[in-house]
Amino acid sequence: MDSNEPSNLEQRVDLAISGSPYLNGRKLRFETEDKKVVLKGKVGTYFQKQMAQEALRTLDGVELIENQLEVTW
Repeated sequence: MDSNEPSNLEQRVDLAISGSPYLNGRKLRFETEDKKVVLKGKVGTYFQKQMAQEALRTLDGVELIENQLEVTW
């Protein structure tokens, strides 16, 4: 793990979501438990919903992503 990366899973998830250009300005919530992340909140498109999940897919320590994001037009 890079020395600049946060060691806390919650911090890594927060950085991945806030750093995604597809999710800029979205107020997404998430919960972490062990190696599981639950995404919650609202996005404008199914593409954004998928990109939120993709942002977390390769994070160290994430084994399961439950995507509960709601798409609102």
